Amino acid sequence: MLHDRVVCVDTVIEGGQVVTPGGVATTDVAIADGKIVAFGARLRGGDRVPARGLWVLPGAIDGHTHMQAPAFGRTTRDTFASGSRAAAAGGVTTFLDFTVGSGATALADDVEKRTSEAGASLVDFGLHAEVVAWSDGRAEEIPRAVAGGVPSFKFYTVYAERLTYDELARAFAAVAAAGGVAMVHAEDLEVVERASSAIAPADRRRMAAFPRSRPPESEASAVAHLCEIAAASGARLHIAHVSTAAAAAAIARAKARGVRVTAETCPHYLLLDESAYAREDGRLWSVVPPLRSPDDRAALWSALEDGTIDTVATDHCPFARADKEGAEDVLAMPCGLSGVETLLPLVASEGVAGRRLPLARLARALAENPARIFGLAPAKGTIAVGADADLVLFDPARAWTVSAADLHSATDLSPWEGFAVRGRVVRTFARGRCAVAAREFPTDVATGPFVPRRLV
Repeated sequence: MLHDRVVCVDTVIEGGQVVTPGGVATTDVAIADGKIVAFGARLRGGDRVPARGLWVLPGAIDGHTHMQAPAFGRTTRDTFASGSRAAAAGGVTTFLDFTVGSGATALADDVEKRTSEAGASLVDFGLHAEVVAWSDGRAEEIPRAVAGGVPSFKFYTVYAERLTYDELARAFAAVAAAGGVAMVHAEDLEVVERASSAIAPADRRRMAAFPRSRPPESEASAVAHLCEIAAASGARLHIAHVSTAAAAAAIARAKARGVRVTAETCPHYLLLDESAYAREDGRLWSVVPPLRSPDDRAALWSALEDGTIDTVATDHCPFARADKEGAEDVLAMPCGLSGVETLLPLVASEGVAGRRLPLARLARALAENPARIFGLAPAKGTIAVGADADLVLFDPARAWTVSAADLHSATDLSPWEGFAVRGRVVRTFARGRCAVAAREFPTDVATGPFVPRRLV
C-alpha cells in the first residue's frame, strides 16, 4: 500500500524501483526504528538515500549455509563473522545455518552451543537442528526445539549422520506433530554405495570418477521415498540442493497430489555442469550432489520459473585450495563451494537479465519463499509496512567480473572466478542499519542476532 502523507522517519530511500508482493513501483521507502513504516511521497527523514535507476529488493535469505562447521574432517573456512560480512556484501540479510548434531546430545543443547559459538554476525541468522541419530526419546526433543524458535530439522539419507527410511518415518511424524519442517539431504545410500564400489581404485584419482560415484538416480530415488513418507506422516518436507531434472519431476508430481513439499536448488546447479570436472582444476569444484548435465541445468531453471522449485540457496560450504588439492582419493575429498556473497548477483544476472525469470520471481525465490517456508515471515522476506527494514539497493546495469580476491569469504577460491555478471549490490540495510555501502562496511559492529522462528 502506498502512502501520501507526512511521515517523520530515520531514513528515506528515494525513487527506486521497489519490488513488493504486489508488483514493482517507483516510489520512496521510509524506515524508522529498524522497520519499514511507509511508502510514497512527502516522507521526511534525516538520511536521504538516492535510489533512482536501482532495484529496491527485500534482503535475500540464504536458507542453507555452513559457517565454521565440521565437515569432511576439516572445518569450513568462514567464521560467522567473515561469512556474515560476505552475506551482507552480497545482499543477504538473513542466513540459516545448522547445529552440529550428535547422538549423545539433546537438540536444545545443540542449539544453545551453536548459538554461543556463532558469536559475532553482521546480519541476522537462524539455525536448523541437525538430527543425527533417532530414538524414541528424540520425539520429545522436537517440540522443545520448536518452542525455542528452531522449527526446522535437518536429516540425511547418506553419510554417517544418515537415518534409515524407517527412522525417517518416525522422525517425520514427530516433526509433523510439532508443526515443524523436515529438511533433507536426499541421496539414496544404496545407489551411492553401489555406484562407488563399481569405480576401480586407479580411477579414484581422476575427477571424472566423482560424478559417477553419485549418479542422478540416487537423488531421484531418495526424493521419491521422502515424498511418500511426508505424504503418510503429513509432515512438511523441504528437499535441499536439488540437482537433477528427475528429482524436480518427482517433486512436481508430489506437489500435484497434495504432498507438503518444497525444494531449493543452488546457483552452481543452475550455472555450472559436470564439464567443470574435466578442467585442470576440476577437483576444486567438488560438491555433493555433484554438478550435473546441461539438460539438468535447463530443467532446474524451468522448475524454478514454474514454482516447482521454491527457493535458491547456496549450501555455502567454503574450503580452500589446499583442502581439496591434497586429496588423493576424489571420492573422499572435501566437498563444498562458497557462494553466499554471489547468490543474489548471479541469480539476477542469469535469471532476470538472462530472461529466465521475471523480477518478481527473483524476489520470491530469494526472499519471500524462504521466509515463508522457514518461519521468518511476515517480519522478513517482503517489502511491506511493519516488516524489518532488510533491504538491498541493486544496480541491474552494473557489469563486473567475479574474483575470489575481491570477495569477503575467508577462502582463496570461488566457483565463479572470471564469471561475467550483470548487476551488483550497491547498499544493504539490515534492520534499517546500513551494513554495506559501495563495498565498504560503515561499521564492524555485529548486531545480527539469532532469530527465533515460528511456522504458520
